Amino acid sequence: MATFSIAVAFGVRLLLVMLFLPFSALDKILNFRGAVGQAKQAVHATAPATALILMGLFVEIVMSLGVLTGIADRFAAFVLAGYCGVTALLWKQFWKPGDFWSGGKGRELFWDFWKNLALAGGFLLVTFGTGASTVESFVSHPFASSNPYRISETAR
Repeated sequence: MATFSIAVAFGVRLLLVMLFLPFSALDKILNFRGAVGQAKQAVHATAPATALILMGLFVEIVMSLGVLTGIADRFAAFVLAGYCGVTALLWKQFWKPGDFWSGGKGRELFWDFWKNLALAGGFLLVTFGTGASTVESFVSHPFASSNPYRISETAR
């Protein structure tokens, strides 16, 4: 049962980060010029757009690995939650196209916006846990591991 429990814990974390590692990170690497072009929609200049993509790559790779390995996983999940929120606000601006009610781009962005925020919620569950009593633990020790793959003695 311990092996199954560890596999489930890993699988849940893998599902959370899979969008970023490998898919989004690999897309940014293989299509770097296109990624910079997309970032230029938000910042309009090549140098800051390139910096945004490089920071995004760092977050997607390093923080995803933190969530998967359990190394500073709560902090990594907190950063990924913020990343999801920022990307929703910068690139999923459903209110801008003005075609929400006619089923155009605005409606598509609306669902992407909320999916980003829902994913942020999933990362915040890793960060803070599922109860109010765990919030203080993160605030007092943000870089501590949640030890996601440890089996407690009571569970055996």
